[in-house]
Amino acid sequence: MTPTKISTLLVFALGAGAAGYATAKLFDVFANRNLPLSWSLPGLMTILAVAIWLWARGVSARLEGRSGAKPIEPLVVARSAAIAMATSRTGALIGGFVVGVIGALLGGWDVLYVREQIVSGVATAIASLLAVLAGLALERACRVRPDSADPSSSERL
Repeated sequence: MTPTKISTLLVFALGAGAAGYATAKLFDVFANRNLPLSWSLPGLMTILAVAIWLWARGVSARLEGRSGAKPIEPLVVARSAAIAMATSRTGALIGGFVVGVIGALLGGWDVLYVREQIVSGVATAIASLLAVLAGLALERACRVRPDSADPSSSERL
């Protein structure tokens, strides 16, 4: 498994942003109302970000063998790396989609309801960015450090 590239996450976010913008505009045309942005989404994304960040701290402590930390099974590390990649991609997709919706809503800033939707969207985008950062932190924690005494260990990265 190769580490997640920032450019990959940017491509995901840009594609999702275009989809979010188009969806919000189509929703406005066909339903004659704005695409609603729920206040539960930033809360859920924040909970996800905090949980993944705490998981990253735990995995890092267990891999480094800090005192009081139990050793970690290799399969758990591999699963954690998969969860980390999924989290960073999910955060990029949701954040990009919401930024696209915000872009579509900006024209109605003078309407109170639209302003509330934009504020909710900004909170979701920030929480999604935190989820991306937490996913990248967990992915980094799951990397195997090379052992200086083992010449073949550089192949494990």
